[in-house]
Amino acid sequence: MLLGFAFYMIWDQFYWWGAREDYSFGYLVPLFAAYVIYDRWPMIRSYLVNGDAPGVEAAPSAPSSTGLTQLCEWIAYAAFFSGLGLFAIGALLRSVTGPQNPASLAIAAGFSGLLLSVVFIMTKERVDGQPMSLKSRLMLTALFMFPAIIWLISAPMVSVVEKEIRVFLLTKVTIVVFNIFDIIGYEIEREGNVLLLPEGQVGVEEACSGIRSLTACLFAGSFLASVFLNRFWKKMLLVAAAMGFAVLTNMIRSLFLTLWAYSYGSQAIDEHWVLPLVGDIGSVHDVTGFAILGFTCVGLICLLPVFNFSLKHYEAHPDELDATIEEQ
Repeated sequence: MLLGFAFYMIWDQFYWWGAREDYSFGYLVPLFAAYVIYDRWPMIRSYLVNGDAPGVEAAPSAPSSTGLTQLCEWIAYAAFFSGLGLFAIGALLRSVTGPQNPASLAIAAGFSGLLLSVVFIMTKERVDGQPMSLKSRLMLTALFMFPAIIWLISAPMVSVVEKEIRVFLLTKVTIVVFNIFDIIGYEIEREGNVLLLPEGQVGVEEACSGIRSLTACLFAGSFLASVFLNRFWKKMLLVAAAMGFAVLTNMIRSLFLTLWAYSYGSQAIDEHWVLPLVGDIGSVHDVTGFAILGFTCVGLICLLPVFNFSLKHYEAHPDELDATIEEQ
């Protein structure tokens, strides 16, 4: 059942991945979601067989019913029927009006609720028929968090919300670029989202707002956090760092493009760079856009050792310490 819903959702979002450049990263979402499940399969199997994480002895049989367990099950059933309703509404809109943002978002949200609730509901017992503890069921459900939630990022936002974010980012980017150039003594004026330069003008368009890099970096940060970090607060911090990196690098890109236009004219931004062996690699505007995505992903990868740093690795083992003393 879940695979059928997943294939329908992928078919629906496939339109947006091809029609909008800011959601082209969606082609990677099914592959990355499948990889996360594959990577976590030993842990999933351990919960289903032993009732606990790998390396932990099989947990004793849990009480068949407690107040807290029943409450969680009712919440799971409510999430299941809510997800089913959202998915049905989104699919109905999709069939009547064609691709549209609310329909795709409703389908993605419905699938997220369905996946997480079904995992919890269907794991009352281990494979040997013994009841599974509430803690183990919740931990097992948490393993499917990334494959369930990531579709909300690859689906387009509601137009009203997306417009508000774009306008906010556009205004902030324009103000910051104008103030920096004004402080360092460049001759520059601002009219709305247009910067007036001596050699023309630069319009900070929607593509320069940073929402494209924001969604792509949010996806990259979520995947890296899901695969390489083992604490929830670390995962959330890395996702927040991804969003911060996206905004910061886009600001640097806007400063660079404005400086380029100031030096070579506003038309220079749209001129294509041609390398000797590679050929045309695109305009300055487009090349810098892809470059900030690469720099942000590299920055997030470089943060992983910092988040995984532990002083325990540097504490000397008692046997090693005794051996060192004997040698001395």
